Amino acid sequence: MTRTALAPVFTGDGRIEFADRSYPDPGPGQLLLAVQANALCGTDRDQYFGGSGVVPGHEAAGTVLVAGEGTRVPAGTRGAVFLMDYCGECRSCLLGATNQCLAKRADMGFTHDGGYGPFELVHETNFFPISDDIEIGTATMLLDVMGTSSHALGRAALIRPDIESVYIAGAGPIGLGLAVMSRLRYGADVPVYISDIARWRLDFAESFGAIPVLADDVGAAGSPDIAFDSSGKGVARRAALDILGRRGALICVGHGETVTIDVSRDLIAPEHAILGSEYFRYDEMAGNLALLQANQELIGRVISHRFPVADIGEAFRLFLSGETGKVVVTQDAAS
Repeated sequence: MTRTALAPVFTGDGRIEFADRSYPDPGPGQLLLAVQANALCGTDRDQYFGGSGVVPGHEAAGTVLVAGEGTRVPAGTRGAVFLMDYCGECRSCLLGATNQCLAKRADMGFTHDGGYGPFELVHETNFFPISDDIEIGTATMLLDVMGTSSHALGRAALIRPDIESVYIAGAGPIGLGLAVMSRLRYGADVPVYISDIARWRLDFAESFGAIPVLADDVGAAGSPDIAFDSSGKGVARRAALDILGRRGALICVGHGETVTIDVSRDLIAPEHAILGSEYFRYDEMAGNLALLQANQELIGRVISHRFPVADIGEAFRLFLSGETGKVVVTQDAAS
């Protein structure tokens, strides 16, 4: 059976139209989801302005409508979609490093239709079931906000087990996630500084216990043990390195620009480290689900706005204004 339903089409130049899209029943090992929520991400910017041949959306949550042959997840199961359709068989996957799969089948929302449409066809292996106590829109927090952020904190722990201060460059959704997850991981006694050029974002981050500093005054953050860059800006990375304490590490989470380093001054003498952190591992989702169950009200507050999918254009315009936390597009489960 093939379903036809209206789905948002990103035509470029900030235009989103609705057109019929066909969705086949799942094949062996696949699930057809009725999407109910998808969180907006700064990575969607390229598709919003440049257009996309697939339906975007890589932070989706919904309910299994049809389960394909050989699957173990029954219809009616609610869950979230892991971005990377990992193979499960390569060297990385066998070690659990599914975010570093060497033979990915897809990046959902980028190479294959994603979660802004009414349906999404996924492999069972990159669908993560959730418990009934998690509200479906809040389930999207398991992805970039919690998953990407907690993985970055894990990368930092490889360098510094004794973290006493944190600095975050960029107070967008990932920066907010880093602030919230840092609070939950390190406790209220560890200061978490965060910088941005947008006053609204700084005020919002402060409501989660972060200490706001202006982007042109990052020295106010002292000499942090760990710095995270979620901005992707070269100047922000350079500023983070300049204030980083000895034996500290800069964890680069945001894709984007480059940074120039002086190896002797920036790395050898202070014994600094610079690490990349790409998305997160599928096996980290269970721990984050438990954390979400225990802190759903706090983490759910990262979502500042919700829009029905019919208003997805307005959702993007507001999100790109820089005066939101996480924005979630919702829709009723299609049948």
